[in-house]
Amino acid sequence: MDYFSLKHFHMTCAALSGTFFFVRGLWMLGGSQMLQRRWVKVAPHFIDSALLASAIGLAVWSAQYPGQQPWLTAKVVALLAYIGLGTVALKRGRTPGIRAAAFVAALLCFAYIVGVAITKSPVWS
Repeated sequence: MDYFSLKHFHMTCAALSGTFFFVRGLWMLGGSQMLQRRWVKVAPHFIDSALLASAIGLAVWSAQYPGQQPWLTAKVVALLAYIGLGTVALKRGRTPGIRAAAFVAALLCFAYIVGVAITKSPVWS
């Protein structure tokens, strides 16, 4: 696999991860029983593992690492916020309002991560 194939695989995993999170968030807001299905609970782990593995592969291949590159550092920090907010939105939020607010905040983090990836800048307008 070459760098561009790995990059496209990573982007595909990111799109799948974000889309599936969005759908699960809508199901959560609607009180859908789909969230209780086994495949819905398991699939994100496979997708996100492939996403993380491809991100590590891209960092090693390009010799660009968080801490060295401000835009990568920003993506990692935003990723940690996205994960935390996502768990509040889908599992740990005590009220529907808290879950909804965490869902919106997680989506904003995801959009920020995509924006940073596109611009290679931690601040973009």
